[in-house]
Amino acid sequence: MIQTLLVANRGEIACRIFRTCRDLGITTVAVYSDADAGALHVREADLAVRLPGAAPGDTYLRGDLVVAAALAAGADAVHPGYGFLSENAAFAAAVQDAGLVWVGPPVKAIELMASKTRAKELMAGAGVPLLAPVDPATAGPGDLPLLLKAAAGGGGRGMRIVRELDALPGELLAAAAEAASAFGDGEVFAEPYVERGRHVEVQVMADDHDTVWALGTRDCSLQRRHQKVIEEAPAPGLDGALRTRLHEAAVAAARAVGYRGAGTVEFLVSAEGRPYFLEMNTRLQVEHPVTEAVFGLDLVALQLRVAEGEPLPAPEPPQPSGHAVEARLYAEDPARDWQPQTGELHALQVPEGPGLRLDTGYTGGDTIGVHYDPMLAKVIAHAPTRPEAVRLLARALERARVHGPVTNRDLLVRSLRHPDFAAARPDTGFYDRHLGELTAPGAGDPATAALAAALASAVRGTAAPGGPVPARLGAWRNVPSQPQVKRYRGEPDGVVHEVAHHTPRTGVPQPHDAPGVRVVAAAPDRVTLEVDGVTRHFAVTAHGDRVHVDATDASHTFTALPRFTDPATHTAPGSLLAPMPGTVVRLAEGLAAGVAVEAGQPLIWLEAMKMEHRILAPASGTLAALHAAPGHQVEVGALLAVVQEDPAATPATVPVPEETA
Repeated sequence: MIQTLLVANRGEIACRIFRTCRDLGITTVAVYSDADAGALHVREADLAVRLPGAAPGDTYLRGDLVVAAALAAGADAVHPGYGFLSENAAFAAAVQDAGLVWVGPPVKAIELMASKTRAKELMAGAGVPLLAPVDPATAGPGDLPLLLKAAAGGGGRGMRIVRELDALPGELLAAAAEAASAFGDGEVFAEPYVERGRHVEVQVMADDHDTVWALGTRDCSLQRRHQKVIEEAPAPGLDGALRTRLHEAAVAAARAVGYRGAGTVEFLVSAEGRPYFLEMNTRLQVEHPVTEAVFGLDLVALQLRVAEGEPLPAPEPPQPSGHAVEARLYAEDPARDWQPQTGELHALQVPEGPGLRLDTGYTGGDTIGVHYDPMLAKVIAHAPTRPEAVRLLARALERARVHGPVTNRDLLVRSLRHPDFAAARPDTGFYDRHLGELTAPGAGDPATAALAAALASAVRGTAAPGGPVPARLGAWRNVPSQPQVKRYRGEPDGVVHEVAHHTPRTGVPQPHDAPGVRVVAAAPDRVTLEVDGVTRHFAVTAHGDRVHVDATDASHTFTALPRFTDPATHTAPGSLLAPMPGTVVRLAEGLAAGVAVEAGQPLIWLEAMKMEHRILAPASGTLAALHAAPGHQVEVGALLAVVQEDPAATPATVPVPEETA
């Protein structure tokens, strides 16, 4: 029996595993980097061991340090979670060599599935349907489009779509460089890219007593940068024959490698309904909660049971019930090339109730740093039918209070309500086609929300610190007061709202020249307005100059602008500033001061929060200055380069690579 478990991970998945351990009476041990010293997973663990440093390569990816931490804390088992060392065969072997229980599959199974190219060869022998690989050296026009993939990893790293043969050599080099940086292995392979394909996977659970469960299907087609955003179980729209084929192929894959524990077999399903094996993830998946909800299981508890040598509870899995949908809440700006966001998370509150679940590694007051994935939480809804689950999840996200950096919350709500998703027509090209409409301004009524912010600010300004809001203001004057004007810049759209209001003798601020609007009540944190005969409530929260207004149909974030602009805030035209803290990983070939560049041309690649971000030329012209070099660590707002615009500029002399995000 496992008594003390160390989780070799951080954030949401560590907290989720600790939850099951508490239910089972198992003592928990966390490991943490210096950047995570105050993180939620450290606060929730019974014991914690520091891994000196901040970068993953110095901390969570140091298997020797993690094993030493487990021994120092008196742990008798290690759970790897997902990511980091979860699919590292050498780490699994080191855990077992130290006399600890490994809560994961056999080392041999990890080794066999570690390389996607070797895994495909093995699956072909087991009769699992595959996409035929393409040799990039002999690829022709008939092989396009191609998908380049890193052999040793996932999460979209080292992945490129190639639609033109001329772009293939450069994309191979870029994919190999990214794969080597992310996984320490630059091997890349090519296969046909299936347009409008679906990403469908099967959860498997196996024990040491020859039992293998296929726990239904999941659809994970809605992806950005080849990383999943919304997942659901069961995968909608599959006929019985296809489901059976996927289940049988997944079980065959698990048996082919002598699998034990939780794992996932991933498939690409073409628009014609043909399934093709993609890979097997020898770990727990991020999206496992939707399977838990539909089957009424705790997959982490089953992992621990199997690791202790116990059989699964029955020869066959339980019957599924209902439908579950999961949305990943990220600190990122979808409208700006999915840029990760950092800073203090002031509030994270998701409505509670039947059918809703929140898995997170953050609470209000935590800081979102630059070293790790920007996922804040997973919100899961379970209901008897798919439409009910989708509606429940969309409404829960819409009502959530998420204060701090920009997030993808509005994108998630719009995605769930999009006609294609509502009609169960998901595919991996969803965001390529619909991102513009999903990120366009227009949710809710930002002008009225800005009015609520201004009225709350007016009340707040008249209250004594810690005391009640007075019923009336100042001394009586026999001249009418002039309206006050406040300005708010909406985030992330940048639209500036100017609000005029005045405060009569009643002490309750009123909008100036706002027909159809009546103030029902106003307090520092809550404003009720009647707008065209409909009463609406607005919760207002201020954190410095940032103001969050949560309405019943949308949430809005504003920056309160000063009355006068500070000239020092201006930057020279054409300045390229770092959008986030990170590391410069490469420059465009031949980039130097004095060369010509074209508008939209990638000039600098910045790595931050596990992703690469391209810094593009804002206009055609000449590179007047270059302040970045590979290896440089830069802070947000750092000046990277300056482009001097030339409306009559000649074509760029720096090669423009064909890139996908």
